[in-house]
Amino acid sequence: MTREKKLSRDQVQMLSMEELVPKNHILRDIDCAISFDFIYEEVKELYCEDNGRPSIDPVVLFKIVLVKHIFGIRSMRQTIKEIEVNMAYRWFLGYGMTEQIPHFTTFGKNYERRFADSDIFEKIFEHILLEAMRCGFVDARAIFIDATHVKASANKKKAVNEEVKIQAKHYHAELMEEINKDRESHGKKPLDDDDDDDDNTPTKNIKKSTTDSECGLFHKGEHEKMFAYTAHVACDKNNFILGCDVSAGNVHDSVMFDGLYRNVLARFPEIEITAVDSAYKTPWIMKQIFDSGRIASTPYKRPMTKDGFFKKNEYVYDEYYDCIICPENQILKYSTTNRDGYREYKSNPKVCKNCPHLSQCTESKNCQKVVTRHVWEDYIELAEDVRHSPNGKEIYTMRGQTIERVFADAKEKHFMRYTHYRGLAKLRMQTLLTFAAMNLKKLAKWKRINGLLPDNLLCFCGFSDIILKSIASHKIRPHSVAPNGDFVCSLKGRD
Repeated sequence: MTREKKLSRDQVQMLSMEELVPKNHILRDIDCAISFDFIYEEVKELYCEDNGRPSIDPVVLFKIVLVKHIFGIRSMRQTIKEIEVNMAYRWFLGYGMTEQIPHFTTFGKNYERRFADSDIFEKIFEHILLEAMRCGFVDARAIFIDATHVKASANKKKAVNEEVKIQAKHYHAELMEEINKDRESHGKKPLDDDDDDDDNTPTKNIKKSTTDSECGLFHKGEHEKMFAYTAHVACDKNNFILGCDVSAGNVHDSVMFDGLYRNVLARFPEIEITAVDSAYKTPWIMKQIFDSGRIASTPYKRPMTKDGFFKKNEYVYDEYYDCIICPENQILKYSTTNRDGYREYKSNPKVCKNCPHLSQCTESKNCQKVVTRHVWEDYIELAEDVRHSPNGKEIYTMRGQTIERVFADAKEKHFMRYTHYRGLAKLRMQTLLTFAAMNLKKLAKWKRINGLLPDNLLCFCGFSDIILKSIASHKIRPHSVAPNGDFVCSLKGRD
């Protein structure tokens, strides 16, 4: 029996283009590694079926953006130019040699009108990550969390000084409860929570960009002062990105830890150890990690004391008597617990006045030394125990080949060193798509290495499986041209 099938000119062009795409091209593996049809379901509420002009296929829109981020093309304008002349890109999008590629402003307009308030970018990121998990490529027993800055599209000279209120810590209520509990155990009166008193709220002066009001002035170590954003990222041992978040460049890394850690922990309950750098080695973060039943792998953090003075670790805490013993074996007794959560231990000025090492201990006029200890200091000591353990040392040394490698690849290969967008929402979109593209590349390569991709599979948009197999085996060939310009092909075989 013989069945008649029709192939358009563009579809026949796709057959020719397929031969021009190298067999080992990454887009071949990506096209076979994952299906993007889920996007139709996610965006169907954003499109009208019976009104307006026909829209650009949403899968094509997001594939164009993924091409931009996979190959680190600097802008959407340049991406369209590359797609117009690159056969592999056209083949991946399902466009023939002569078909017109959408204008470079198409995605921007769709973002503003459709995608700005949707979570489609998170859905794309999650879908790719879930496929990697399904294949067993994600090893989240140990995770690595860190942050890197992304230079903002803002001139640092175009800024104004602005006085803003210092926001209370997001764990303020829990800290105050612990402080008052500690004060009561020492016979002190509980502190009143005056956080709601706006008149007493401390303020600080910051430099705010007049170009992009949501970025922040970044200055760390030897880095140049610049307006920037910060990308906070968690990855596993195999460098799959498990979660990310963004903030202004002047927000400390530890402030954004809570939300990122909770989201990753909810998705990967198998986490056993979390590796972080010294910026995250704070009592609150260590408390979160250890209270969740996990352990923290941290580096050595140098005591922040003046040169020529005794280091804080030279003052020994006696847990039984709840006191501090100084290097001269003198006792510093408990005095109070302040609003920041630190217990204050003070020395006897009469004893310190005649101490031979007074100049190495304190510069106070009344010759009294004050040593502080946080109410959650025990969690820091637990982290120190893990730091000296073989497992803690091994995991922390892996940061250079995991999270640091992720940042290096993102900046060098995927154009994440700078942003052309302005505003947290758009930068979050860029960050999610960049890390989704990185996960997608790794997923496709690992599927190929592990033999999870079929060999010589032709993945064409708009063809059924039976036609694909027939084309590959040369059972279907164009043999005439219909009046409407389509090629008429015959498929021989049984129905």
